[in-house]
Amino acid sequence: MKIKLDENLPRRLVKSLGRIGHDADTVPQEGLAGSDDSSVWIAAQQSGRFFVTQDLDFSDIRKFRPGSHHGLLLIRLREPSRRTLTGHIVHLFETEDVATWLGCFIVATEYKLRIRRPPVV
Repeated sequence: MKIKLDENLPRRLVKSLGRIGHDADTVPQEGLAGSDDSSVWIAAQQSGRFFVTQDLDFSDIRKFRPGSHHGLLLIRLREPSRRTLTGHIVHLFETEDVATWLGCFIVATEYKLRIRRPPVV
């Protein structure tokens, strides 16, 4: 899967996700560090990447409707240390059928994964 990691996630995730077969890059690698959310979102979509973030500005499912994008994973951990974030995200990408996440809006916590899929037509 092609993945874009927001700047609020550990950069080491690029290598960790790469080791398990994913093509990950980061917002800072693209020269977008500090850019507004709209610019970051457009860049992720133009490059066909599944976007992973902790930013609650991406939490409005009406704005980020399933099926209207390449996929969005919003990570919401109570104690989001770099180690915890890295471990949790890598675990999700190792154990879940992430190929089915394309176009989905997903919220992940320590205990639960809520997947909103595009409507079936």
